[in-house]
This record gives sequence, structure tokens and C-alpha cells, in this order.
Amino acid sequence: MASLELTIKKRNHRVLIEMDADRFEKLAADFGFFSKDFLESLQQAEKDVKAGRVRKIRSLKELRQR
Repeated sequence: MASLELTIKKRNHRVLIEMDADRFEKLAADFGFFSKDFLESLQQAEKDVKAGRVRKIRSLKELRQR
């Protein structure tokens, strides 16, 4: 397994992770972020946003209440 060099910075309640762009693309491909199904779901999500079929939530608990 290849090594992955990361830089992790913590600020307040945020974490910033830096890595080489080529390594990130390989990692994303391993997680399936470039799969056909995933890309189609992104396209559908963009259409939903443009059509106004989204709503803002403050927590995932709000999704269970409906």
C-alpha cells in the first residue's frame, strides 16, 4: 500500500487537511467518488437545487421528524 502524506491543521471547530492533488484523486476513486452512479446523483442534486426542491436543516434529527 502506498503512503499518503497529509498535513492536518486544527482551528476552532474546523480541521483542514492538505494533500497532493494526484493522491486525492486516487483516494476519491478508491472511495467510488468517480463512479457513474455517484456522478449521476450529483447531477440530480444540482437539478433539485435549481428547481428549489431543497430545504435547509439545522440537524439530521429534523429529517426524522417528517
